[in-house]
Order: sequence, then C-alpha cells, then structure tokens
Amino acid sequence: MSTASEHSLDHITPRDQAEILAQALPYIRRFHGKTLVIKYGGNAMTDPALQQDFAEDIVLLKLVGMNPIVVHGGGPQIDEALNKIGKKGTFIQGMRVTDEETMEVVEWVLAGEVQQDIVGLINAAGGKAVGLTGRDGGLIRAQKMRMVDKSDPAVEHDIGQVGEITSIDPSVVRALQDDQFIPVISPIGFGENNESYNINADLVASKLATVLRAEKLMLLTNTPGVLDKSGQLLTNLSAREIDELFADGTISGGMLPKISGALDAAKSGVNAVHIIDGRVPHAMLLEILTDQAYGTMIRSH
Repeated sequence: MSTASEHSLDHITPRDQAEILAQALPYIRRFHGKTLVIKYGGNAMTDPALQQDFAEDIVLLKLVGMNPIVVHGGGPQIDEALNKIGKKGTFIQGMRVTDEETMEVVEWVLAGEVQQDIVGLINAAGGKAVGLTGRDGGLIRAQKMRMVDKSDPAVEHDIGQVGEITSIDPSVVRALQDDQFIPVISPIGFGENNESYNINADLVASKLATVLRAEKLMLLTNTPGVLDKSGQLLTNLSAREIDELFADGTISGGMLPKISGALDAAKSGVNAVHIIDGRVPHAMLLEILTDQAYGTMIRSH
C-alpha cells in the first residue's frame, strides 16, 4: 500500500480539493450507467502500490454509477509457474505454444491465482468483485487458432491450445453488473468438445467491449501510449490515422495485437478506446474524470 505521506493532500487547500471534485462532476454525469471494459496487465499488475490504486479506482468508478468490467492478463505469472515445473515457454511469431500441460498451468495461474488476487484486492477496497472464466455462463466460445507462417503461407504452425473467439455471450456479465457486482474475467475460452483455449487478453477485452457496446475500452500497458517516430505521445487518434501508422511501421511489435483489437472495437461502436500508462498511479481515474490525457485515445470516427 502507498505510504500516507505519498498520498497526503495537506498541501492542497480545502477550496482546491472541492474544486478538483467539482471538475469531475460533468464526467461522472456523462458516464453514469455506462459500461467500461478495462484490460489489466503489465506493471500495474505486479507493483503492490499500483495494485492498490487500481482496485481503488475500480471501486470508485462503480460507486459513482459506472459499470467497470475487468479482463486480466498474466504472462509473467505464467512464465514463473512454468519455470517452477521446469518447463520452458516457447513462442512462434509472438504467440505462446500451449500444449496440454502448459494449458493446465495457464488455467490454474489465470483462473486460480491471478484472478483471485484481483478479486481480493477489489473486495478489500470496498467493492464486490466476482471472478469468471470463459466457461462461466458460456461466456467465451473459442476454436483453435490457425497460424500461417509469415514468410510461407503454405506452412501452418501448430501452437496447441491457443484460441480465437468464435462468440461471446455477455448475459452473465450483464446480470452481475446490474446487481452491483464487478466482473473479473480470465481470458480462457472453451471449444465444442469442452476443451480449454488460452486467448490473448487484449482481444478478449476488445471483443467484450464491442459485444457490450461499451462506452470505453481501456487497455493498461507498460508504455505511455502510442508514440510517433520521434517518441512523442500521440494523445488523440482517429481510426483512419491509426491505419496510416500501421502502414508506415510506426506501430509494430507488441503494440500490434493491442492496437488492432482496439481499432476493431472503435470501428464496431465502442465510443472511445484508451491505451493508458498503467505505471501512473490512478491513471484510470485521471483519464476518465479529468481533461488531462494519460495515454492515447482512439476515437471511433
């Protein structure tokens, strides 16, 4: 937990404190009753002070009448667990090869350890969080992802139980949020024969935001947002501008799946997608309740 001195507001006059709260009012009014899908991962997830801030932000957003839904990742935690059992993670074209044994580890790390930690943090901060996987309420149906070789389209790589989403049934999420609960979702889907699939958490968050027609999709990352070629933060982009940044190679590497999912969501009716620096304390509140940009916002038009 952050120390009291770090968070002390003694230097702010009561009048200024009231002013800060009053400035949040138009945003609270605008987003009251709206759904926010938040992808939680990276540093924000491993630093105890940032974990605390994240949980407080989620609870505050719920208490002022918004409907936050959390989708979490867990790459570092999965690697750690695989190391413990002496298994080396292998990747093809950036995707984790997931055989049966790896899938078991993925399930108990994501749905057991990571999800329950987040649920516990939110509950300790005064919320009512409920953990779900794609199996619960038939939430995420998936099929095996087919990965074609980048350089030779005739070659297909078998990356095991890595899935792509075939459909999302959000009724369980709607039922929970209408009942004042905060859903916390592990990115695990299930197939026709009840087999499990590991799915990219950014894609689950993007697809869920689209299906729920969320007001906002927020992706917490380990970067300040989308940077231009000279390293400057691009705070406000349209879908068309993003396409241009793909074309000229400004957006590459690990940002690609994140942004392409975000772009699909923006084009499919999610009003705004925010790529936020999860290393900034309370970045989510600052992004939603103030004029200040703490990352990149992608507008639907």
